[in-house]
Amino acid sequence: MKIQELSSNIWLWLVMSFLPLLMAQSVRAEVKQNETTAITTIKRLSEIERPATNVSELFSQSSTPSSEVVQVTAVKANPTAKGVEVILQTTKGQQLQVKNRSTGNSFIADIPNAQLRLPNGDGFTFRSEKPIAGVTEITVTNFDANTIRVTAIGEASSPTVELFDSDEGLIFGLTTAASIAQQPPQTQTTPQVEQPTNPTQPKQPSAPDNQPIELVVTGEQDGYSVPDATTATKTGTPLRDIPQSIQVVPQQVLRDQQVTRLNDALRNVPGVISSFGSDVTSETSQFTIRGFATSDTLLKNGLADPLGARSLELSNIDRVEVLKGPASALFGNGSPGGTVNLITKQPLATPYYAVEATVGSDSYYRGAVDLSGPLNDDKTALYRLNVSYKDAGSFIDFAHGKNLLIAPVLSFAIDDRTKLSLEGEYISADTNRLSLPAVGTVLPNPNGEIPRNLNTSGPNSNDNYVHESISRIGYSLEHKFSDNWSLKNAFRATFYDFESSAFYATSLDPDDRTLNRIFNQAQFHDEAYNMATDIIGKFSTGSIQHQLLFGFDLSRFDYEYVADNFAATPIDLFNPVYNQPIGPSLSHSNGSSLIDALGIYIQDQIALSQNLKLLLGVRFDAFKETDGDLVANTESIQSGDAFSPRFGIVYQPLPPISLYASYSQSFTPSIGTSFDGSTFEPERGTQYEVGVKADLNERISTTLAFYNLTRSNVLTQDPNNPDFSIQTGEQRSRGIEFNIGGEILKGLNVIAGYAYTDAIITKDNTYTPGNLLNNVPKNSFNLWTKYEIQSGSLKGLGFGLGLFYIGEREGDLENSFQLPSYVRTDAAIFYKQGQLRAQLNFRNLFNVDYFESADNILRVYPGEPFTVQGTISWEL
Repeated sequence: MKIQELSSNIWLWLVMSFLPLLMAQSVRAEVKQNETTAITTIKRLSEIERPATNVSELFSQSSTPSSEVVQVTAVKANPTAKGVEVILQTTKGQQLQVKNRSTGNSFIADIPNAQLRLPNGDGFTFRSEKPIAGVTEITVTNFDANTIRVTAIGEASSPTVELFDSDEGLIFGLTTAASIAQQPPQTQTTPQVEQPTNPTQPKQPSAPDNQPIELVVTGEQDGYSVPDATTATKTGTPLRDIPQSIQVVPQQVLRDQQVTRLNDALRNVPGVISSFGSDVTSETSQFTIRGFATSDTLLKNGLADPLGARSLELSNIDRVEVLKGPASALFGNGSPGGTVNLITKQPLATPYYAVEATVGSDSYYRGAVDLSGPLNDDKTALYRLNVSYKDAGSFIDFAHGKNLLIAPVLSFAIDDRTKLSLEGEYISADTNRLSLPAVGTVLPNPNGEIPRNLNTSGPNSNDNYVHESISRIGYSLEHKFSDNWSLKNAFRATFYDFESSAFYATSLDPDDRTLNRIFNQAQFHDEAYNMATDIIGKFSTGSIQHQLLFGFDLSRFDYEYVADNFAATPIDLFNPVYNQPIGPSLSHSNGSSLIDALGIYIQDQIALSQNLKLLLGVRFDAFKETDGDLVANTESIQSGDAFSPRFGIVYQPLPPISLYASYSQSFTPSIGTSFDGSTFEPERGTQYEVGVKADLNERISTTLAFYNLTRSNVLTQDPNNPDFSIQTGEQRSRGIEFNIGGEILKGLNVIAGYAYTDAIITKDNTYTPGNLLNNVPKNSFNLWTKYEIQSGSLKGLGFGLGLFYIGEREGDLENSFQLPSYVRTDAAIFYKQGQLRAQLNFRNLFNVDYFESADNILRVYPGEPFTVQGTISWEL
């Protein structure tokens, strides 16, 4: 299907999703400077002709406020023995409600039906910079005409917040581990606060008899826009300060789309394309980023996980962070296209209990439990437990899958400056991987079209199955030496067992219906050990601010395998006869590999001024691989090393606008020798990137990136010795990427993106230079938008719509066939009432026939047809 063929109602939804953004008016602040302080004045909100703030207003439907707007007449920040209290003063007897939206290192609270109204009659932004140790800034501002937003940005983690109700108004009591540890309390000074020309004098801390108000702070993302991420720098840097494209798929998007597979989550990231089938029985994720395929290695909480893409279930994942381009300067060996970091759900200080059940098409059943809370009264010991189980059929005949996940986490505050987390994970999965030849699917076949539900293996479960079990256990230790210096040490051990039986196509006879096959049986046992230690410090040289990262990591990957190939009876694609006898053995292999690696890295984030920032980094890696052939009783050893630099600059002409440029490299070991016996150099990835990042407001952010990425030292056939390889191959990817995410209007959220990717072979002895890289469309587009009714009898009812366009792409490096373009439409309907949520998700709403990816002309993966899933969840 082409874009032009979209029905008019889909285009109407798309236009209406972005129309409010185009209609939004900007209110420019006039800044007046006097001798003592800078005062920002804006018009009264009642004087501004405002655009629609929800869909009801957009269609001229009448609405009235749910309650009278409370006036906050003054804001004070007063020191306390352990931190600071922020007082929002109101008329006696008036109460304020609080909705928490905390994320990352920031505490964010919205106060609905309230406005700032100071004595001089102007709404303004209250700001307190570095009021206590561990907090960089506190702001109180009019978020919109009827909402006040309170934000406290922590240096390393979100501050602890208690709410108190008093005769003066609402009191936020903020503390951090650093502020509590500061002694003696009387050494604290009054925070510097931007006030009106007649500031109110600080008063003494509130009396201890103020009654606390319970505020549930989850510490998890509650929206479509994420302000910061750890993947790009390991330091929790705001996205606007990172000179490289990075996108986050937050928890709310995963929940609204009912995503359980990583490939489905990454549909929301422009430039990332699935290179695996969409059948729900398969949990393994494979994809390309900026044109280059990734391996099984992902990051989990910033630590390398060599088996991270295997049998992945997202029930214990809080969000997915994708760093575009080379990342070897921090993480070592990796794909030049980019890096995916999975951030797991962490324990909460307040009790949290959630359970959900899902039933869907093709006998799909899934249940999940998420439990968290404190283990002791002083909340120094916390826990979290995620458990999920899935049993699913498939649109492919005889295919069936199961997945069990158990993921416990324990967190201990050893003291005010030290935190220890213990994390485990167990996954048991039974899956299938089934494909069809290109002739009869994407290419014409004189015998007709091959049914997309055809299973070329048969009904016998022993003929095509994959069983995997993964166990992970690890810890993370964080310690603050002072307010400016900290240490983090993390370790993870992974144990993986794999067993499979499968038929693989070897050729298609000239009659275009007889598929020749072999039968393969394989077993793997893998063990991976990864440890990383980081020291992070902040200091200044004159007026220049530095955030220094120094670290090293160690890894060991040890695996053994046994594989056998047997002759198999051919199968007629249009009249299959199953359960044919297996023939004699064709080959037997038994081997092992042991890889040890060490990496040392240093990075400096330099603030030359408030609006000019540099990022400098370099890493050195050394690795050794020992391969054994247990059949021939031989062993080979190869070692190598690599330097990976990274440079970037960010210029911010205005605080919400960032212009950036960067240079980065990656490396991937190339194991083997050339004809003359010399070992291969690592493959290199080299990227130049420029772009613009903009925070359109506090809830909408966008990035536009241009890049040129080259993969060099690619192995290609030696023209003088065809049985050997040489490293003269080269591939190049150039492109443009755009993404936007956030809340356009109250209740209307969007995450969308577009990518143009021109990925070609530039040098090769096997394939023709100029050929396009396989599974990489030149054009791709993603949009997911959700609206939730905010008031009235239908409050809590919501709708979601998604459009995912993937252009034509080559099926192999020979460019012998193409996969056609397609548009997939997804939708959702949900209703929230109290602690209950009911949701229906529709994937491929119009039942479009499409193909997800291809390995070669004999292995093409059809896309999932129309499916529906219903979910009921309860949380407390």
